[in-house]
Amino acid sequence: MGARELLARGDFDFDADSVELDDAAVLELLEPEVREWWVDEFGEYAPENGGFFTPPQKETIPLVHEGRNALVASPTGSGKTLSSFTAILNELFRRERERDEGLDNSVYCLYVSPLKSLANDIHRNLEVPLRGIAERMDGEPSVRHAIRHGDTDDAERQKMLTETPHILNTTPETLAILLNSPKFKRKLETVEYVVVDEIHSLAGGKRGTHLAVSLERLERMAETSPTRIGCSATVEPLEDIAEFLVGCETSGGEAGDRDGGASGPDGETSAGDEAGGDGAETGATPRECEIVDTRFVREFDIELQCPTDDLIATPRDVVNERFYDQLHDLIADHTNTLVFTNTRSGAERVLQNLRERYDAYDEDNSGCHHGSLSKEARQSIEQDLKDGTLDVVTTSTSLELGIDMPHIDLVVQVGSPKSVASLLQRVGRAGHQLGQTVTGRVVALDRDELVECAVMLKKAEEGFVDRVFVPEEAYDVAAQHVYGMAINDVRPEREVREILRSAYPYRNFSDDQFETLFRYLTSDYEGLEDKNVYAKIWRDENDPPDGEHHYPDFEVGEPLVGKRGRLARVIYMTNIGTIPDSFTCDVFTRSDNEWVGDLDEEYLDTLEKGDVFVLGGQNFEYQYRRGSKVYVDRTSGRPTVPSWFSERLPLSYDLGRGILDFQGELLERFQKRGKPAVRVWLREFPLDENSVRALARMFDEQVRYAGPESVSTASRLAVEVELDRDEYERHYYVHSNYGRRFNDGLSRVVAYRCANAANTNVSVAVADHGFTVSMPLNRKVDVAEILRDIAPEDVRSDLRSALDGTDLLQRYFRINATRSLMILKRYKGYEKSASEQQVSSEMLLGFAEGLDEFAVIEETYREIIEDKLAVSAIEDVMADVQSGEIAVTQHRVDTPTPRAFGLATLMASDVVLAEDESAVLQEFHDRVLEEIGGEYESEGASAAK
Repeated sequence: MGARELLARGDFDFDADSVELDDAAVLELLEPEVREWWVDEFGEYAPENGGFFTPPQKETIPLVHEGRNALVASPTGSGKTLSSFTAILNELFRRERERDEGLDNSVYCLYVSPLKSLANDIHRNLEVPLRGIAERMDGEPSVRHAIRHGDTDDAERQKMLTETPHILNTTPETLAILLNSPKFKRKLETVEYVVVDEIHSLAGGKRGTHLAVSLERLERMAETSPTRIGCSATVEPLEDIAEFLVGCETSGGEAGDRDGGASGPDGETSAGDEAGGDGAETGATPRECEIVDTRFVREFDIELQCPTDDLIATPRDVVNERFYDQLHDLIADHTNTLVFTNTRSGAERVLQNLRERYDAYDEDNSGCHHGSLSKEARQSIEQDLKDGTLDVVTTSTSLELGIDMPHIDLVVQVGSPKSVASLLQRVGRAGHQLGQTVTGRVVALDRDELVECAVMLKKAEEGFVDRVFVPEEAYDVAAQHVYGMAINDVRPEREVREILRSAYPYRNFSDDQFETLFRYLTSDYEGLEDKNVYAKIWRDENDPPDGEHHYPDFEVGEPLVGKRGRLARVIYMTNIGTIPDSFTCDVFTRSDNEWVGDLDEEYLDTLEKGDVFVLGGQNFEYQYRRGSKVYVDRTSGRPTVPSWFSERLPLSYDLGRGILDFQGELLERFQKRGKPAVRVWLREFPLDENSVRALARMFDEQVRYAGPESVSTASRLAVEVELDRDEYERHYYVHSNYGRRFNDGLSRVVAYRCANAANTNVSVAVADHGFTVSMPLNRKVDVAEILRDIAPEDVRSDLRSALDGTDLLQRYFRINATRSLMILKRYKGYEKSASEQQVSSEMLLGFAEGLDEFAVIEETYREIIEDKLAVSAIEDVMADVQSGEIAVTQHRVDTPTPRAFGLATLMASDVVLAEDESAVLQEFHDRVLEEIGGEYESEGASAAK
């Protein structure tokens, strides 16, 4: 049946010839019943799609049909996940019909997603094609599908052994468990397809690292090499993520599963994960992967809005009132609105204010969704969104990925989402069908956010996406998987190395790194077992013939590895995973041991001795932590760390560089043509008039007050020095607009060197657009010169020294000790809480730091320095400073410049959450205006008066 015949079945008002070739080529690949279902289901969307298939579907279905790996990058709502499943379902139904015995009672397709809710949604969505195709085959659906994750009860798990789903929806953690399940892993030997959804959200963290190794273990277990399909709406760089998806082929032998496995020391028999050859010597070659890049096929209607043209002179209550009036009007003009905030408490507050301010909202037509709510509450909101029964839902990040919300026609983002990728993910929830316009409004409530949002929206229009940085060579994840492989089978050590190096994050894992890993796993350190840290595996050569570890299946003299301990499998199954446990710490005053509240432990990552924070409306100076207790002193000092710090996403490094380019171009226009020309240029951006006026004013004040060299650009790093005589402090504001991770890392290096140079305590406050270094007024250093002197090759060692004794180091040692199974969360029926884990880790840390190249310590420093503090980016920028490509300027100011207002206050920039800082900001602003001899009467301020 040709495309023209199919098109003739419907009443379409477009030219069939324009879609005939594309559609015919794809339709001819499908079985008649699948083809018929597709045309009946999607015929009404054909005019919007330009045919029966969306762009990603036209490219992906043929690739999957041919068994070729593919990374599919396409906007939300463009049908990319269905494109993968269509070819898979087509193949399964074809086999079901052609084979007398039908499909095996086994798994053919694995669907892996980062979220349980996404797995649930895909599970529901699969019902439609399965039932529709089966009906056209005159029967009930014979292709089974099921969900297997942490919430699946024991009865369902047991049922899957007798009636196994052909399509299994799961998460990375559950897949790793299934690979070591004595019975179920046999069901995975028939897997032919693996679909990894929202791959960008996995690749950038250790969950993705864990999955990458699991897929390589599956590769060795499966009868045929599974076809891998990755899906994402926002991912870059495509080539690297494609390699992450498919892994590497290593030469030196053929991979395959030994029949029946081999018997381990405890007599268990299980399938092996075998590969031949030594990838270290011969290298690894990425497997082939096709890239389907159809990311920018949707129409966008996005705009940055600001409630006023002056966020400082306009009273905060007026800003709030205008914001909610604008939001209310937007909701009224649309059918279903999704409102993103940057914190969970912000989502709660927005909903509460809407209900209190307007009669239009109640529990029946509005709701809130975030990770702290119960599963039942979240699922109820998700279903209402799918049904289109809610006028507005507020959320933080929990609805950024995944579930289909076809009725959403507007997304409002309150504050900056911190990356173009996050912006596209969020606004992409609106206009969920291809052909519909994606409508999004971003509301800036802070002047620094105005800058980053202006650049972000322009970048989004231009098709820019922030890069995903994949963690590499993590010891803790490697430890889990080597342990799992040893539990499954006694095997040659070369196979373990081969499997690990086949995973993209470990493609460069050296022999020395393997030795470090094996030394830890075999507990090859004196005194380690005295600390109740026992060997996980044994290593031995298969020699002599009559020795204890003689295995006739392997060559004599070949090094082998196997598992240690009778409870090894139980320990593995109940303790693996990469998502760390967290807890709250009780806060006590040192003077009278009074309990004053609690803090999320992640917040402590940002605190150094002497930092001031707000808790319960009072200011406290942080002193130290002992286990789950934090000790503080009351103070009248100004807060240095905002209350939202641990909850907010960090600005992406790539967007930060884009902001520096923007500032350089804006300054050039200011100097050549003046403020009117800058306004004309800014109107080319997707900004409302308030945003245009506010941005032009801010930079005009900046340049008139401190000169153009006070603004950082791609070729300049600006430092300003303020003498705060009221607080008796000297403040250095470093305008390094590279994002909070970068600034957290660089500020630690600068503070470490400042403290040594001035022989004094130094405090640091970090933001996305820079950082502040403060010291007593009677101490003085040249921060600009310190920045010029930082050699790229010294950054890592400086950071390592700066981390010594910090809460950040203590916390991540606990996390990595738990991930490495050095500390067991669950053992013999007892579950150790996160706070108990922390106590155990603090007792082990000092001992572990004294061991030579101890894997858990090395991983702790690696994760903090590379993944959390962006050391590679710091090295790149410092290299540019040393080469002269980036100049460092330093100037003295009597009051912070407009671009430093945020650094000088470092309080919450989200008006929805912020305490009233208007007075402080207004004081800074008045000083600047007094100095430049001018006064602006903004529309916002005058209207308020």
